Amino acid sequence: MKIALLGYGKMGKAIEKIAIAKGHEIVYRVDLNNAFDFLPLSLQNVDVAIDFSMPTAAVDNILKCFEANVPIVVGTTGWYDQFDAIKEKCLSEKQSMVYSSNFSIGVNIFYKINKMLAQIMKNHDYDVMINESHHTAKKDHPSGTALTLANQIMAENTKKEKIKDRLLFDNSTPAQSTKSNELLIESYREGDIMGDHTVRYENIIDIIEITHSAKSRYGFAQGAVLAAEWLVGKKGIYTLDDILKF
Repeated sequence: MKIALLGYGKMGKAIEKIAIAKGHEIVYRVDLNNAFDFLPLSLQNVDVAIDFSMPTAAVDNILKCFEANVPIVVGTTGWYDQFDAIKEKCLSEKQSMVYSSNFSIGVNIFYKINKMLAQIMKNHDYDVMINESHHTAKKDHPSGTALTLANQIMAENTKKEKIKDRLLFDNSTPAQSTKSNELLIESYREGDIMGDHTVRYENIIDIIEITHSAKSRYGFAQGAVLAAEWLVGKKGIYTLDDILKF
């Protein structure tokens, strides 16, 4: 399989290492040095593209892949405000895309547990919040993973109607009060944290928490390569749920 890497930072290099180990070939790479030279024509010898770029570049990268009729796996988050338009274009033009807020298989197991816990907790008197921590180079907040967790919770908990996002660094001010209809997400940016997510339920009696902590980028990279292998030859828009089928 011939792969284009759209975004050749730390994640792109991790994907490259796993893809080559599995016998695939990286035939095109896009980074800050050649981003302005990237055209649909650049993908003429590519079987599938994998995008871990920037929120500001992701939509343009997707559209170029569609124009070149190249399937694309999108791991970049922070562009979902344009998701409906991308979905419509993908389906109407019979293109191919897999997207996910997190390609780690472990995180997708975590999503499943979060759904189950939210279903159980909706009838009990607990408040709920989400804490996520990432490296300081991450541009978007809350993380796409935290937003997925929050949306799963709000689908079950009718008391929570909207998300309140709070970005925190070292020596941040103390937490502000949150309204009862708000689901608080505290987003920390520090060091080189790969990605930690905790869902916390609390009342006056006790605390219940579930946590996922990524130890390296390779979990995300492994899932992205798996998705790329699965997507080739298919048409439509998919998520990791369609591939893993938990």
